[in-house]
Amino acid sequence: MATSSGQQHVRPWRLLTAFAGIVVVLYALVFLTGGGNLTPKLGIDLQGGTRVTLTARTTDGQPPPRDQLVQAQDIIEQRVNGLGVSGAEVQLDGSNIVITVPGDAGEQARSLGQTAQLRFREVLQGPVPANQAAGGQPAPGQGAQTGQAPASPAPASPAPAQPQGMGEQSHPVAPVAQVSPLQDPPPTPAPSPAPGPGGLAPDDPRVAAEVTKLRETRQSTDQATQLQALLTLDCNAPDPLQGYDDPTKPLVACSEDKQNKYLLGPSFLEGTEIASAQAQQNPQGAGWVVSLTFKPQGADTWGQYTTNNVGKNVAFVLDGDVVSAPTINQPIYGQTQISGQFNQERAQQLAQVLRYGSLPLSFDSGNAQTVSATLGLASLEAGLLAGAVGLALVFAYCLFYYRLLGILTILSLALSGLVVYAVLILLGRWIGFTLDLAGVGGFIIAIGITADSFVIFFERLKDEMREGRTFRSAVPRSWERARRTILTADAVSFLAAAVLYILAVGEVRGFAFTLGMSTVLDLVVVFLVTFPLVVLISRSKSLGRPGLSGLAAVDRIGQRHRREKPAVGRRAATTGKGAGA
Repeated sequence: MATSSGQQHVRPWRLLTAFAGIVVVLYALVFLTGGGNLTPKLGIDLQGGTRVTLTARTTDGQPPPRDQLVQAQDIIEQRVNGLGVSGAEVQLDGSNIVITVPGDAGEQARSLGQTAQLRFREVLQGPVPANQAAGGQPAPGQGAQTGQAPASPAPASPAPAQPQGMGEQSHPVAPVAQVSPLQDPPPTPAPSPAPGPGGLAPDDPRVAAEVTKLRETRQSTDQATQLQALLTLDCNAPDPLQGYDDPTKPLVACSEDKQNKYLLGPSFLEGTEIASAQAQQNPQGAGWVVSLTFKPQGADTWGQYTTNNVGKNVAFVLDGDVVSAPTINQPIYGQTQISGQFNQERAQQLAQVLRYGSLPLSFDSGNAQTVSATLGLASLEAGLLAGAVGLALVFAYCLFYYRLLGILTILSLALSGLVVYAVLILLGRWIGFTLDLAGVGGFIIAIGITADSFVIFFERLKDEMREGRTFRSAVPRSWERARRTILTADAVSFLAAAVLYILAVGEVRGFAFTLGMSTVLDLVVVFLVTFPLVVLISRSKSLGRPGLSGLAAVDRIGQRHRREKPAVGRRAATTGKGAGA
């Protein structure tokens, strides 16, 4: 039988060289990037981490609306992604939001439930030392502060150099002046639950009554009531009003470090007008600042306010606490800097919660617990054992049924694992992908999909040989037909994984991702490794013997088929000759 023309056009060494090039590139990236880390990132179930429970609270003590909880979940997910930590989960549990962060970045998750309601208010009176319960009335717009020079209007100065990391601005960068203490304040404590008065639970209905009472005093429009609230406010006591202040009324509030008190005017600009926020080192001195860029309407409001209030103080109020109360030196258009008593960690946290928007609800940071990886590792060991047993059974079946072709199957699976490992490392570096138990399950199932591609090819090869073709001539023809089936089957598997990834949440998405990725890599291995190796074997006189490949039985059937075809042809020719006579 003539050799198929397709056999002559197959160049197996080109395909194998292409695969070798892919492997070399992948591992060059693995070893030359990433600072020597040669292991994939692991999820919380494999490496441990932190789980934080946030409890939503409302002013009326009623359960929060479902749509607001979902919106808060979406915003917190964006904040979690802003940490650069992959594998983190944000799930709803009744009126709670549970944040699970793998690795050692869990401490940062404690601050993700900040309401982040940033408001800009005029400073009417203050700062007043927090321990001052009586005494002289501070001068409007400024006041004496323990350990701090009086805050006075600074003369206008040329715009400083543009801060690092920012793009070009249409207006010069004009940061507001700092109110710099002469000594560092004590570190800001981690967020803690804010119980109601008398130790009441946050969802107790009596908390709503206390919030209403505080609004009548600390947000009163009566000057005498304002002054009384300013002098009697205890900054160290729990504050049920935190996150529930009325932006249309004045506010008596404490500084974030609980050292000073202020009387503030109504909010003239909301933090929702912020377009971007970024933490950076102070270009005018030591410490850190948070640089803000406003949306067009917010930028116009801020520019007009600073133009009309040069020399006055303005308060940046985050969740009812005064973050900074600097003096306006000059009209500010474009980028603005919040300058306060920030270290790098605090500035980055503030920039993060401002960058991703305000939460529609206030949350109390409940218990934060460390999750051990012991159970996950035990499950991983069990999963790997199951995968090893499955691989061993696949190998045994292939060796028994396909012999030399079974060895090719084993080699192809090993090369596929080599590529998968490199891809996992690179995806962990580039997009923060983490491998969890569900992802391991996806890889184990993908073993069956890859082995199924080999079975389709080899069984089609047997069909061609039964029809009378030799091993060498049957390879290209069987590949041409098996290729379409393999592509169709893998396309269905990939589409199923893609749909599951889009619709699922949490660990199920990890399963869908690894399943889809393995399906794509299966095509790479089958097309660039398995097929060219079978072609090389079929062309070899020593390795191409059907007995070595488990094809002896089908080859004998093919030989009988080839012998019978000429005999049938001779009988047909003889019959035709007699009829003609």
